[in-house]
Amino acid sequence: MKEKMHLAHFSNTYFPIVSGVVRSVSAFRKALSELGHNVFIFAQDAPDYEDEEPFVFRYPAVRLGLPHEIPATIPFSSFIDTLFPALKIDVVHSHHPILVGQAAANIAEKHGLPLVFTYHSRYDEYSQYFPIKSEAIDEFLRDAITSWLDGYMRRCQHIIAPSDSIRQKLKDVHGVKSSISVVPTGIDLDIFQNADGCKVREKHGWEQTKVLISIGRLVKEKNWETLLKAVKLVMTCHPDVHFVLIGDGDERENLENFTHDLGISDHVSFIGKVPFDEVPHYLKAADMFCFASRSETQGLVTMEAMSAGLPIVAVDGTGTRDVVTDGVEGFLTEDDSEALSESICKLFEDKQLLVRFKRAVERKANTFTIKAQAKKLVNVYQEAKEARKENLFVEFEQS
Repeated sequence: MKEKMHLAHFSNTYFPIVSGVVRSVSAFRKALSELGHNVFIFAQDAPDYEDEEPFVFRYPAVRLGLPHEIPATIPFSSFIDTLFPALKIDVVHSHHPILVGQAAANIAEKHGLPLVFTYHSRYDEYSQYFPIKSEAIDEFLRDAITSWLDGYMRRCQHIIAPSDSIRQKLKDVHGVKSSISVVPTGIDLDIFQNADGCKVREKHGWEQTKVLISIGRLVKEKNWETLLKAVKLVMTCHPDVHFVLIGDGDERENLENFTHDLGISDHVSFIGKVPFDEVPHYLKAADMFCFASRSETQGLVTMEAMSAGLPIVAVDGTGTRDVVTDGVEGFLTEDDSEALSESICKLFEDKQLLVRFKRAVERKANTFTIKAQAKKLVNVYQEAKEARKENLFVEFEQS
């Protein structure tokens, strides 16, 4: 029987913020705890939020008052520095390379502990947020981000990739050649499979409609306009379709205006953010999950939709294709509104195909279980501990 460990997870975001990273940290904490391990969370300050779970320690955070802003965590705390040795930590697990992630690396180094890092995001794409648009600047920023990440990963004993696409990116772009494991965020299948969508349909008056649903931040990179245009095309053949979008972000007002301009605002519901425990019920209320993002780290929202039994129609993008096989659990299409709409209509019109996809989705969802992924994570921690004993770090190809 493997030893029970004390694990420290460092993240710039945790509850009350809801995001893919937060869901990952929370889900793994629950599963690891059920396996008998002790998990301590180190995250951003949340002064108006009372933690419902124990052993969540908060770093100070700065709020600039911007809409939809995630607080900037200040990775310094004399309380945490004093407390940390008493926790008898075996492994430090970082979920970000900056801010709290730097604190994680420094604490691991100071106490001689193994450092594990989950590469949660396609960080090089953040260069697009720089206000001055220029190919030269974009290339410079991408190179700088890549160099920064290389330096961070060289401090680690192990890197976790949430998907095969990210594992390949770590090899091709960063030149990482050792100590990478693919460990997707697992899913608690029960809460999705046993969800009740009938009440959601009744609440919103969707009893007599075909419901398409999508989930994600309302930001440009999620490619919502392409999906909304596809929805309009679907409605020309199926006027009883209603599109439901869960999530919020800086583009919400623009997308609501875009929907109005398309003339489909009466058939689209912007639900906004909902508590995570309500998400499974919304998914169960739908007939199909649709997604147009070109690039995802893992495809977590797609996995959750499949866990609720929904067939998928989505743009063939990284992350999404890691969890959906085209023609088996759904359709993966070109980044094109017509292609998306044709696939949606085909599923609505071919009942046998729809049933076949739903059966395949159920089979695939059984591979997503959080317990199985947590056991993989425990194996990573054991390998990281052995590597730290031998003073071994992640290796890179010679540049």
